[in-house]
Amino acid sequence: MQKLLTRKFYISFFSLIMFTLIQAVVLAQDSSSTSSSSTTTSTTQQGTTSIQPWMWIVGGAVLLIIIIALLRSGGNSGGTSSTSEKVTITKTTE
Repeated sequence: MQKLLTRKFYISFFSLIMFTLIQAVVLAQDSSSTSSSSTTTSTTQQGTTSIQPWMWIVGGAVLLIIIIALLRSGGNSGGTSSTSEKVTITKTTE
């Protein structure tokens, strides 16, 4: 039963992530908003920081690995293992 609940949780979680990403893409293509452009020029040189597309990919992969690692741990703290041992004791009497 526990495995079934865990599987449903993973499916629900990844579905939520996928629907969120699809919604972000759809909203990014919304053309109903008005756009206005204004140009300003500045004579001072300031350092510009631009993030390359590969940095977004690496960051997303690292975030995904962290989320998966947290979900797989199952909330165990202190490094305890979730395995259980089964002991069978057989008594024979005469």
